[in-house]
Amino acid sequence: QVQLVESGGGLVQAGGSLRLSCATSGRTFSSYVTGWFRQAPGKEREFVAAIRWSGDSTYYEDSVKGRFTISRDNAGNTVDLQMISLKPEDTAVYYCAAGRIWRTSKYGTSDYDYWGQGTRVTVSS
Repeated sequence: QVQLVESGGGLVQAGGSLRLSCATSGRTFSSYVTGWFRQAPGKEREFVAAIRWSGDSTYYEDSVKGRFTISRDNAGNTVDLQMISLKPEDTAVYYCAAGRIWRTSKYGTSDYDYWGQGTRVTVSS
């Protein structure tokens, strides 16, 4: 079983940066694809980024490509999402998720098996 806890969210002005972290208990991320999703108020949860279990491949939603970076520590205990040049439209609750499907196309929530509780990111203009 995989248990996920996100941290690092907060309030930041447009153009600023935040680093989100997802920590696992139980199995390490080395055995799973890890994804970040976000959900803004009144909107569906949408895919943001994913990293392969090996940590050697990543995939990003077009809207965050070049601004967000997903990474995994060597031991597979944490997966981070470094966010720079934040925009007000990035405001959302960000969720960490783990699954067993890897591909370089957009993920849906059904592609992941385990979810954290989310961490809120608010970007002010």
